[in-house]
Amino acid sequence: MREKLIEFRNVSFRYREEHPWVLKNCSFEIYEDESIAIIGHNGSGKSTIAKLINGLLFPQEGEILIAGKPVTEETIWDIRKDVGMVFQNPDNQFVGTTVQDDVAFGMENRGIPREEMIARIEESLTAVGMQDYHLTEPHRLSGGQKQRVAIAGVLAVSPKVLILDEATAMLDPKGRTEIMNTLNQVQEKNNLSLITITHDLHEVVQSDRVIVMNHGEIWDEATPREIFAKKHALREIGLDVPFVAILADELQEKGLALTKEPLNHEELLEELWTLHSTT
Repeated sequence: MREKLIEFRNVSFRYREEHPWVLKNCSFEIYEDESIAIIGHNGSGKSTIAKLINGLLFPQEGEILIAGKPVTEETIWDIRKDVGMVFQNPDNQFVGTTVQDDVAFGMENRGIPREEMIARIEESLTAVGMQDYHLTEPHRLSGGQKQRVAIAGVLAVSPKVLILDEATAMLDPKGRTEIMNTLNQVQEKNNLSLITITHDLHEVVQSDRVIVMNHGEIWDEATPREIFAKKHALREIGLDVPFVAILADELQEKGLALTKEPLNHEELLEELWTLHSTT
């Protein structure tokens, strides 16, 4: 049985006392080696959750536990050893003059021996397909390459959980797909918990579970397939439904009885082929 890694217990948060609550009485659990997507429209509270997990913010009400430890000002530096975060704009995370310097930065802060650092730099850059860019200056990289290096820098310090806060928002569709595929491979190989914060339902397909936020509250929590089946309700709370889900809906309205909600084009084609073979 998998252990609880992150636990939110009735957490509420607002940025100032006179401001409205950004999160209202939120409770959920995330387990070791689990892939979770947290989705919602802008202002729904999803990015605030990421900052609370990483101790960049603290709740006014409720409690957050990481690996059984309450997140407080006293525990925050221990917590951050277990939690890595990749932001929307990778330029904000670069501190080194070369790719390898940047990946080394977090390890230097933790006092990791040089021999181990060299091995981890190679391993983490290889994991994200950037092993040929050790001495490249970060500003010479494309947006997707920069984001890969940012991910490598987090992987190098061996966190238990990796959070992506809208980390693919600045990339084109091809770049987004490549990053998400890379991350899923990395998560599987390194036994990480992966938390993807996004408003793009295309990015939730490979997650084990999806938490949908709406106006600071948990609107739903289910598997991607179960969430996709609620396409009309998702539109009502301001989320764009993937084209494949819209197409599947249209086909069913035309009388084609699909056996399951398709998550991608491949599954839809498989469903159509099965239907064609049996008619």
